[in-house]
Amino acid sequence: MRILMLGAGGTGGYFGAKIHAAGGDITFLVRTARAENLLTHGLRVASPLGDLHINPNILTSLTDTANANFDVIALSCKAYDLDTALDSIAPAVGPQTLILPLLNGIAHLARLDARYGQARVLGGIAHLAVTLAPTGEIRHLNNFHRLIIGARGNAVSPHLASLSELLVRSGIDFSLSADIESDMWDKFIFLCTLAAATCTMRSSVGDILETHAGEEFIVGLLDECQAVAGKCGHIPNSEQLALYRNHLTTRGSPLTASMLRDIERGGPTEAEHILGEMVSRATTHAVETPLLKLAYSHLQAYEMRRKHQQNMS
Repeated sequence: MRILMLGAGGTGGYFGAKIHAAGGDITFLVRTARAENLLTHGLRVASPLGDLHINPNILTSLTDTANANFDVIALSCKAYDLDTALDSIAPAVGPQTLILPLLNGIAHLARLDARYGQARVLGGIAHLAVTLAPTGEIRHLNNFHRLIIGARGNAVSPHLASLSELLVRSGIDFSLSADIESDMWDKFIFLCTLAAATCTMRSSVGDILETHAGEEFIVGLLDECQAVAGKCGHIPNSEQLALYRNHLTTRGSPLTASMLRDIERGGPTEAEHILGEMVSRATTHAVETPLLKLAYSHLQAYEMRRKHQQNMS
């Protein structure tokens, strides 16, 4: 099967390199600057689970319908780039193409469904801590590389089975979910809590837990997110929630959200897509979320200041 990976940054580059190394037919659609780096140096992954160095197939644009024969298009862009991403992949979308979003949160599903129909839009969850170094190398920060995908409708494309077989061969910790939207909600609860806590405090989980009210703050955020999910019809998986609670309350943990790394480099964040979405749903269902609102306002203030500084420069 033919796969198009939109982006070759941390997530897309890592999983795409693993697919390539497993013999998968994968092409990366990237910006010009990234293409130049990949042509010069190849796609490099430094990982505790084994380094990779591949020479990927790359494109910088899709200009005609000759490219509309990809079986799967995986989206590894940031949420704030989704509209641009959808325009860029349009020539590659054939009548049977599956769309696999690897974005954080759940807000993107409605937009993708409106454009392609729910039957063609898979659900996807990437549990991966990576960063893109200035040299272009992808650095895997731990030994965790889990990918979960699944169909969201009753009609299941035969491409899904082929994709699953390829992902199993790749060595990724892969699983095919029977209820991917519930799994996405579980991660949404965790990610929203993690981002709210570490971005507001500008520190790791371990450091926050050492402060006067750090554990109360983190657990309070988790409880608020869980309450919103319940009002939206999602009761979190108890085992998964216990695991997440453990991750968020482990003393000495270096865990941070990737959103904090975005802040530390002065870049845009997915605050609207993650915290904004959770706060919006809380408002719709009249759920009190004072801690989430505070964290969301903090990130909104950061974005406003960042844009102001850009306009002044």
